[in-house]
Amino acid sequence: MTPVNLAQKLAQFSTHWDPHVIADYNGNDVMVVKFQGEFPYHVHPDTDDFFLVLEGEMAMDLEGASHTVKAGELFIVPKGVTHRPRAEHECKVLLIEPKGEPNTGDPATAAAKPRI
Repeated sequence: MTPVNLAQKLAQFSTHWDPHVIADYNGNDVMVVKFQGEFPYHVHPDTDDFFLVLEGEMAMDLEGASHTVKAGELFIVPKGVTHRPRAEHECKVLLIEPKGEPNTGDPATAAAKPRI
């Protein structure tokens, strides 16, 4: 049981759309990730998707709507809703997902989630 410094964890990598696990929480992975550009539209049929913007600004595109999410704000995509995060400039985000949940909703196209 030690504090996790989010800035230190985010400084350990420079890639985008590459989530890194920083903690475990009730069977979930707590991750940090950097967004820039557009992620593909995808869906998680069995779980909600949690996004907390730490720095910068992102857009969450849904079918028929788009929402701006700024630093200090969170956005939860309900399970079964097709969505796409995107960011014009680099955005730093904290994610929470069940362990093993592919970030694309599809294990064949998902990024690895290294622990840092």
